Amino acid sequence: MCLGIPGQITAISDADKLMAKVNVSGIVREVNIACIVDEEHTVEQCVGDWVLVHVGFAMSRIDEEEALHTLRLLDELGELQQELDAMEASGVRA
Repeated sequence: MCLGIPGQITAISDADKLMAKVNVSGIVREVNIACIVDEEHTVEQCVGDWVLVHVGFAMSRIDEEEALHTLRLLDELGELQQELDAMEASGVRA
């Protein structure tokens, strides 16, 4: 089990509750974005961001190159499918 998995924010689902839809290798999941929003980076500016997701929270923004590199490494280690299966099994979907 990894500490976080990269995903890309595709939409803001509830701006007041700081919830967004994140696509993680084809699985769309709703996550809380409170940790990555501030006065200089508003909720609306988060769409398109690559983030590191852990237990329903976007913990930090990462650049696309780093995200894709991390996804490749997780795939090579056999961790990616395990994380995707865990996301699907959690029943939390967007």
